[in-house]
Amino acid sequence: MQAFIDFLNGVIWSPVLIYLCLGAGLFYSVLTRFAQVRHFKEMCSLLLNSNDSDKGISSFQALAVSLSGRVGVGNIAGVAAAIGFGGPGAVFWMWVVAFLGASTAYAESTLGQLYKVSEDGQYRGGPAYYFDRCLGWRWLGILFALSSIIACGIFLPGIQANAVGNAVVEIFGPGNIVSSSFGDVSSTKLVALAVILLVLAFIIFGGIKRIANFTQIIVPFMALGYIVMALIVVFLNIHQVPDIFKLIFSDAFTAQAGFGAAIGWGVKRGVYSNEAGQGTGPHAAAAAEVEHPAQQGLVQAFSVYVDTLFICTATALMILITQQYNIQGSLPDGQFIVQHVDPSTIISSPAFTQMALASVFGGVGPVFVGVA
Repeated sequence: MQAFIDFLNGVIWSPVLIYLCLGAGLFYSVLTRFAQVRHFKEMCSLLLNSNDSDKGISSFQALAVSLSGRVGVGNIAGVAAAIGFGGPGAVFWMWVVAFLGASTAYAESTLGQLYKVSEDGQYRGGPAYYFDRCLGWRWLGILFALSSIIACGIFLPGIQANAVGNAVVEIFGPGNIVSSSFGDVSSTKLVALAVILLVLAFIIFGGIKRIANFTQIIVPFMALGYIVMALIVVFLNIHQVPDIFKLIFSDAFTAQAGFGAAIGWGVKRGVYSNEAGQGTGPHAAAAAEVEHPAQQGLVQAFSVYVDTLFICTATALMILITQQYNIQGSLPDGQFIVQHVDPSTIISSPAFTQMALASVFGGVGPVFVGVA
């Protein structure tokens, strides 16, 4: 299974797809005359739109629903992985894919609004709908729908659940090791995931309305709380900030982390974090009640800024300022290019972020990250 996943990952995340993500963002940026910049003021004003209805949710609720998928594991564990495998320069490429990806998010979410339908008293839409209703390619809509069910039902929650479990293990320790057909699993992780499943089931089975009502309260507080914690770390080390930004920009084009590693991991983690062009954002966007389809496109473009330019940057600054990270080399012996912490620390986990906050806030830091 590990060999199969590695092979599949190598095919999907080949350089072709990495540059396609950047190219698509550039294409839509030019096509819309950089709407993500021209209409920034409009983006902010639209966030206050509360025109929900029996069929749909408000623009802010749709933003909260999409942010609930964007803000979280990708910002915490994803940024740590980008730095751990691609070096500080990967952060620069996350910014690039966010700036260009905002136009991709604008395009796909506007299309979600344009071709949404009303079913069972609620708005529904997304790529599967506009592949069918706009292009007339029903086969592609069916293929996308099936892919989404597998990805959003199994793979994406699996990644997120594992990261949450790792965060809890970092706080309480692994506990007893339970043997299963999937390998050895920490009992602490299993208990944490059981609690999450119960809460999640209560929210999800209430439909889009309950999901929207929950996320519009939880997501803003989580995001703001996280940014406040990061700002405290930054202000306590404000003298280091210029050097950190210099390190990010200089490392983006040097061979220290490898140019390919920096751009590859920056784009991969950026797309996973902000979901621009992934096709999942339009589902929430299509459920919104708006006066014009482009309005929801602009709101979703703004969510990419919130996710990557604000929250991912906050995580990166915390990790780099406190030097709680290692950079894994590409050599077979696993030699580190840079090593600041215990070499046994799992790179593709929230550990770097938890250690960064722990260095400033003590035991409260890792707990906060686990809850977030």
